[in-house]
Amino acid sequence: METTENSTESARVRYEMPDPAVARVVLARPEARNAQDAQMLYELDAAFQRAMRDPDVKVVILAADGPHFSSGHDTRVDPEMRKRYVPVVQAAGHGEPGVFGQYAVEEELFSGLCWRWRNLAKPTIAQVQGKAIAGGLMLVWPMDLVVASDDAQFSDPVVALGLTGHEYFLHAWEFGPRKAKEALFTGATFTAEECRQLGMVNHVVSRDRLESFTLELARKIATRPSIGLKLAKQAVNYSMNLQGQEHALTTALAMHHIGHAHNRVEYGISVDPGGFDIIRNEARDAQPSSTAG
Repeated sequence: METTENSTESARVRYEMPDPAVARVVLARPEARNAQDAQMLYELDAAFQRAMRDPDVKVVILAADGPHFSSGHDTRVDPEMRKRYVPVVQAAGHGEPGVFGQYAVEEELFSGLCWRWRNLAKPTIAQVQGKAIAGGLMLVWPMDLVVASDDAQFSDPVVALGLTGHEYFLHAWEFGPRKAKEALFTGATFTAEECRQLGMVNHVVSRDRLESFTLELARKIATRPSIGLKLAKQAVNYSMNLQGQEHALTTALAMHHIGHAHNRVEYGISVDPGGFDIIRNEARDAQPSSTAG
């Protein structure tokens, strides 16, 4: 990934200006396959807000270092880390014991931040290579456009943990309802081309063209006036709001926590522990689905 004189470094996220009108926010934790902890998510939010405040930036690209876009949530993170960050979406309940505290954290990190990014006032493009698994999709889906390398793969195997799926539950809009059910019921992995056919991905290009193609697309968008881009984005988003997207998201998060509650009674922890072996084994042996047609 190229850097520029305007780049700044942080522990989890890098901010670049590859073009005067284009900001590129880069997930910079390749040694962990860009697994997300609270630090990464808040740094990502800060980078997006920086781009929103810069009047010269008209388009934002979300990219990632390393072979994979994101392996999802970092399950090894100390939960106490989350308490060190000041909430930016809603503040009630953080640090409280039991379901109250966990629900507040997930409303913030795994739903509220995604919805905040979905509604950013400038066009956004996800630049995806390799795997985007569960929480990885939660970074892709809030973006307006998706450009994927031809080796990109997308999956949400979280039902194996006794939950609805990942928390930013817009599967029916992204996959369509029947493919969403297949993806969730089976944990299937879908190729970039399959996702393009389903409407989740805009363009599929070779890995060596991914960065240049995405930047050229951003530059083309940046030739339009900012007010027109903002209004066009809002009009499409409001159309999806009228379809009930935000209400569906809120309801699904509550259902997700029914799963957590059941697992605490059944297993003493918030997920079905047997699901980890299912996910690891299927990830090792996975072949992408060939049923998009």
